[in-house]
Amino acid sequence: MEFADADVIIVGAGAAGAAVAWRLSAGGLQTVCLERGDWQQREDMPATSDEWETLRQTKWHPSPAQRKLPFDLEIDAQDSMIKPLACATVGGSTIMWSCHFPRFHPSDFCTQTLDGVGDDWPITYDDLLPYYKLNEKMMGVSGLAGNPSYPSDTPVRLPPMPLSKGARRIASAFNILGWSWWPAELAINSIPYGDGRGSCVHCGPCELNCPHGAKATSDLVYWPLAIKAGARLVTRARVIKVLSDQNDAACGVVYKDNSGTEHKLTAPVVVLAGNAIGSARLLHLSANRSNPDGLANHSGLVGKRLMLHPLARVTGLFKDRVDGHKGLSAGTFVSHHFYETDPDRGFRRGFKMQALGTHGPALTALGSLGRRVEWGSNHHQEFERHFGRAYSISICSDDMPDTQNQVVLSKTMVADDGLPSAKMIYKIPEEARKALDFGLDRATTALREAGCYETFETQSLPDAGFHLMGTARMGDDRETSVLNEWCESHEIKGLFVVDGAAFVTAAAVNPTNTIQALALRAADHILSSD
Repeated sequence: MEFADADVIIVGAGAAGAAVAWRLSAGGLQTVCLERGDWQQREDMPATSDEWETLRQTKWHPSPAQRKLPFDLEIDAQDSMIKPLACATVGGSTIMWSCHFPRFHPSDFCTQTLDGVGDDWPITYDDLLPYYKLNEKMMGVSGLAGNPSYPSDTPVRLPPMPLSKGARRIASAFNILGWSWWPAELAINSIPYGDGRGSCVHCGPCELNCPHGAKATSDLVYWPLAIKAGARLVTRARVIKVLSDQNDAACGVVYKDNSGTEHKLTAPVVVLAGNAIGSARLLHLSANRSNPDGLANHSGLVGKRLMLHPLARVTGLFKDRVDGHKGLSAGTFVSHHFYETDPDRGFRRGFKMQALGTHGPALTALGSLGRRVEWGSNHHQEFERHFGRAYSISICSDDMPDTQNQVVLSKTMVADDGLPSAKMIYKIPEEARKALDFGLDRATTALREAGCYETFETQSLPDAGFHLMGTARMGDDRETSVLNEWCESHEIKGLFVVDGAAFVTAAAVNPTNTIQALALRAADHILSSD
C-alpha cells in the first residue's frame, strides 16, 4: 500500500491490543490503535471513595448493561443464559479484573485427541510457552513455583500472596479430603515490580481497580512502553468497518470520532483486539460485495462457537468470623484436582475450584452471597450471621464449543455508533452442566469439612460473562476455521484477530494470560513478515 497512514492498525486497547501495540512498535512498525473508550484516571477509582459499594453497582458495575457509560458497547443478551461483562476503556477489562493469571494446561490444546471432545488447536502448549514466559515477565506474577498441575518450567517471579483466614480453613479441608490445591497465580505485585508499580496492601476488592498500581492492568504495563516506542493511541474512536481491497487483503478501517464524524485510516495490516463479541460484531458489520456474509467468513463460523466459562458457587457460613470481604478477591487458592477427564464422572474434561472472598456490607445485604439477607425485624441478626462469616468456593467448568452458541447482529438493538448491536445467543452445554453439578457437590463437601454449619448453592451465576472466547476460531483448514495458527484470516490477507475470539476451546481456567501470549506470538509473526 503506497500511501498508507500506518503499518498496522489495532482495534481495541485492552489486554491483547496493548501487548500487540508494544511488540510491534518496539519492533519498528508504525502502529495506530483505535479505542472506543478513554483513559481511566486513578483518582476516579471507586477504591479511593467511601462510596465504593455504591459505585460498584453503578458506574463501576462490570456489566455494560448496568453501567451504561458513554462508549460502552451495548449488547443484546436476552437470549443468553450468561450475561457479558466487559469494559470499553484503555486497558479494557483488565481495569475490572481480579487478576487470576494461569496458563492453559498442555491438554487444553488437544482435547479432541485426548478425550474425543472439542477440537485440537493448530498450536501446542510448547508453541506458546515462550510467549507465556514473556508475558508473565512483563505483567508480573505472584505465586508459588512447582504447581504439579503444570509442566515443571512454570517460573513465578514474585512471592505468593498470603492466604486469607477463610481460605486457610478450606485448604485444610482439601488436605483432609486428599484434594490437591495451590496458591493462585495472580498478576498482582506482592512486592514492588515494574515501572513505578507498588505492592499490594490488601485493601480489595480488586475489581474496583488498584490505586497503588499493584494490579497489572495493560494501561499501566504495556501502554506506557508502547507509546514510548512510538505507538499512537486514539481514544473515543468507534471502529465501524474493516476495509479490504479487490485482492481480499486488509487495507484499513472506518471509524467515528467523539462527534460522530467518520474517518478512514489505511494500513496493510489490521489487528482486531476488541474481545470476542466486539470483534465478531465488527467482522459481521464489514460485509462487502466480495464477502456478503461478513468479512473472513468463508467457513460460516464468524460469531459461532461462543464460549463463556459457566460458573457456579457454593457459599458456606462459619460460626466465627473469617472476614472474607477483606483483601484480594481472587487471592486465595485454586484446585485443579478435577481438571482432567475421568470417565467415571460421566462427563469429559473438568473444572477448576477456587476459594473466593465475599463482598462488603451493602452488597452482602443485597444478596451478593447468592441470597438476600432477610429484611424486617430479623435483619440485624441475619446480617450478623452472614457478613464476615461467609466464604465461597467457585466452580469454573470447561466450556466446549457449540455452533448454536453465537454472536450475531441484533435486529432490535442499535449501538451508539448507529449500527446494529451484537446479539449473544448462549446456552450452557450439557457436559459443562454435568461438570458444574459434580463440582457443586464437591464444594459443599469441602465447606462442610472446613467447619461450615450451613451451605447454599448458586447453580449458575448469570452475571459471569467475564471470559469471552471462540467466535473466530483458529485452525489449519479454512473450511472449518476463521484464522490460521498465527491468528491471521485464511482469506483476508493482513487481517488478524488476537483476542479470545481466536480460541479453539476454552479450557477451565482464566484466559487473559493465554490471550496475551497469542497476541504477542501473532505480533512476532507480523514483524517477521514485514
